[in-house]
Amino acid sequence: QVQLVESGGGLVQPGGSLRLSCADSGRTFSSLVMGWFRQAAGKEREFVASISSLGGRINYANSVKGRFTISRDNAKNTVYLQMNSLKPEDTAVYYCAARYGAFGDRREYPYWGQGTQVTVSS
Repeated sequence: QVQLVESGGGLVQPGGSLRLSCADSGRTFSSLVMGWFRQAAGKEREFVASISSLGGRINYANSVKGRFTISRDNAKNTVYLQMNSLKPEDTAVYYCAARYGAFGDRREYPYWGQGTQVTVSS
């Protein structure tokens, strides 16, 4: 069973940084493609970043490329999202997601965390 729990959200000033973490309590983490998504108030959920099961392949949304870094530590069953140079438009609930299969399969993510709020404001 895959169970995802996010942490690390909070309030930060524009230009600041936050690191989000997502831990899986299951036993198949090294077989999972992991992704980060976000949803701002009144808007649809959007893709942020994804990483292959062993960390060799990564994809970012254009809006965060160069500012955000996704990484994973399979020994700790944890995926991270390092967010630098934060902007007010980054304000959203951030969700961790997981799926089985190869990175290029373009499959749906069936497993989701509860979300963590990130607010960027002066």
